[in-house]
Amino acid sequence: MNSMKLSMFVMFFTVFFVLTEGVIAQNLPSADEVVEKMILANQYFMNKWPDPTVDIVTDKRRPSNIWTRATYYEGLMALYRVAPQKAYYDYAVDWGEGHRWRPAYGDTWTKNADNQCCGQTYIELYQIDSKSERIGSIKETIDRMVIDDNNDAWWWIDALQMAMPIFAKLGAIYQDSLYFNKMYNIYNYTKIQHGTNGLYNPEDHLWWRDKDFDSPYTAPNGEDTYWSRGNGWVLTALARVLDVMPKDAPHRDEYMTTFKEMAEALIPIQREDGFWNVSLHDPNDFGGRETSGTAFFTFGLAWGVNHGLLNEDKFKTAAIKGWNGLVNDALHDDGFLGYVQSTGKQPSDGQPVTYDKVPNFEDYGLGAFLLAGSEIYQMAGGTAQILLTSPCIQPVEVTLYAAFPNPLNPITTITYSLAETTLVDLTIYNTLGKKVFTFYQEEWQGTGHHQVIWRGINNDGRSVPSGNYIIQLKAGSAVQNQKITIIK
Repeated sequence: MNSMKLSMFVMFFTVFFVLTEGVIAQNLPSADEVVEKMILANQYFMNKWPDPTVDIVTDKRRPSNIWTRATYYEGLMALYRVAPQKAYYDYAVDWGEGHRWRPAYGDTWTKNADNQCCGQTYIELYQIDSKSERIGSIKETIDRMVIDDNNDAWWWIDALQMAMPIFAKLGAIYQDSLYFNKMYNIYNYTKIQHGTNGLYNPEDHLWWRDKDFDSPYTAPNGEDTYWSRGNGWVLTALARVLDVMPKDAPHRDEYMTTFKEMAEALIPIQREDGFWNVSLHDPNDFGGRETSGTAFFTFGLAWGVNHGLLNEDKFKTAAIKGWNGLVNDALHDDGFLGYVQSTGKQPSDGQPVTYDKVPNFEDYGLGAFLLAGSEIYQMAGGTAQILLTSPCIQPVEVTLYAAFPNPLNPITTITYSLAETTLVDLTIYNTLGKKVFTFYQEEWQGTGHHQVIWRGINNDGRSVPSGNYIIQLKAGSAVQNQKITIIK
């Protein structure tokens, strides 16, 4: 073979190899192959943690319903819907029961999205079996936020994924736009007010993790620093919110717009191996494969294609590349997931990120992997076998929620819900039973949530003294009372 023919031969096979490698990377696996990988990864974790209620001990002891583990259960529920093994359901129920269906650390007054994240799975288990204890504590926690005037609770973008789907799920179940409106108010504050001018950059269509990374902070190459997993949290939050919000829910269109903008921004920065770097705009800033951010992006892009929000030609290829990269390069034969960055907030945290290194928490990376798999499974023609329903489509008969704040000085917000249109009396009494202030007397009110503000005054408009008072709600034949305290 002469030198010219040899050169052409080598060039032909080089081009063939490159093209073939690209095609292989974009091949959609069968639904059975996808679910097989999901089951493998999940079984590794369940074998490692046979008791779902045992505390997590790393640098300190933490309850097993913190945000890292709660994210895993989001993925487990996604696996259960496509492969409904009783062991998965029991594992999740045992976890919820072990924590008495309460937020992490047990505090229903918490505004911390990390502590509320477990509520996503509690609610999904409630949708399968509508036992009130499964939803009661997380609903109480979110109801307190709904009546709180502050909107600055989500000061880091991870919080959007931790909490937004809870608001959306409650809004859908109870058909109550109060949840949707409050969710938007907090989200929008994060988007346009936290930090310098909000944490979303409308030019790059990506999010700074928190105010510490606002401009003029930059990566070593001079670009803005956008952390992969942080943006993965946001894309996942938007997908999971849109997945359950009614079509006519308020602000849905804005969430869709931002979701599509982010998806577009992710395509040109995806690596050839299907992964995304930890630093999205500087591949040399601790560059390399990273599983958790990649899995969240893969989930979001696949969900967008499956639901008709994203163009199939462009985004389906990216989602498949992401999944194949995760399976071929990160998933071990025993189900362990490599290349998961440990907890942190920026590219430098938890480094080095390698194939064999065990991160300080393995659970959120697996949760993201299972979420991604559930959408790739459906992309491959698989169908969900467990569909979540909304067993309670309106508020319970009559509920008087905890006034907030309490104690007060001198203003508090009173919220209640009605299951049907009825006559309502709402009155403030002192401890001697004397009427102090009347909101409503035999007034017809409709189904849903209602809210009033008491400013610590009597019916004459004068301030009342410090002490204990009673809120009494009469609705039809039902009567509910609640003690509040004024401290001046």
